[in-house]
Amino acid sequence: MPLRLKDIQAPIDPEMGEFEIKFRSFMKSKVFLLDKIMDYIVKRKGKQMRPMFVFLTAGVVGTISERTYRGASLIELLHTASLVHDDVVDDSNYRRNFFSINALWKNKIAVLVGDFLLSRGLLLSVDNGDFDLLKIVSEAVREMSEGELLQMAKARNLDITEEVYYDVIRQKTASLIASCCAVGAAASDATLDDVQTMKEFGLNVGMAFQIKDDLFDYGVEEIGKPLGIDIKEKKMTLPLIYALQNTDSGNRRHIIRLIKNKSDQPRKVREVIDFVKSSGGIDYAKGVMDSYYHKAQEILNQFPDSPYRKSLGELVTYTIERTK
Repeated sequence: MPLRLKDIQAPIDPEMGEFEIKFRSFMKSKVFLLDKIMDYIVKRKGKQMRPMFVFLTAGVVGTISERTYRGASLIELLHTASLVHDDVVDDSNYRRNFFSINALWKNKIAVLVGDFLLSRGLLLSVDNGDFDLLKIVSEAVREMSEGELLQMAKARNLDITEEVYYDVIRQKTASLIASCCAVGAAASDATLDDVQTMKEFGLNVGMAFQIKDDLFDYGVEEIGKPLGIDIKEKKMTLPLIYALQNTDSGNRRHIIRLIKNKSDQPRKVREVIDFVKSSGGIDYAKGVMDSYYHKAQEILNQFPDSPYRKSLGELVTYTIERTK
């Protein structure tokens, strides 16, 4: 039977309910338009996996406190701000099957909404003296920006190596999950060693999570995101990088030409997908994903057994077994 987030969340169920109330209060504004948009953001929230990482990590290494709630809220505020700004940058009209903020209220308002969320997160930490938590999350936001820009710079020439790919996903995706785990530990006043260990745990989870996301692009069903969307957007992911590294120069030039010039044609996208599958790119990427997954579980198993550790381990498993 597949893991369900509802079951994984069981040890922190009361805390997650309380978190939703507190998080909404942190987003309140006296400006009617802004409050209306905040309400829209709250109602279209996703799976709440980031707060779950924060609370479960806090339970593993110490105790859940008011600082834990503030740490989880800080991450959600800054991450939500980055998503609002991302949709403006990408000119995207949808996020999780809902209209994006810029689609409903236009770019000017969306940028200001992102700024408001960012400032709320900063003030939440500064007003409560949570400078250690703010430092952890601010470093993650910086890395996410750098990772996005690194990917953009390399995408023009489609020359991303496997090493650069790992740098990109470590910064773009893994750094945020790492910060969730580090914040969870730091908020429970864990030792610096435990905070660093949990950050390393989160990095491995994040790497596995992103590789799983990249594998969706080569699935047989339209789950999570449309088939071949990364190829259409000329994103170099691990299955494709491996396939290109392990073919002859003529084939490599042909596939790169298709991606550069014909990625808007479904038949050509299918040709790239078939090439990756026949070249062993899928199996290779799954193997790398599994290695990060096992490394994360090894790190987690260093901590004492508890319902929190069990659920955190299940949450890691969920990240690579999810179907969307």
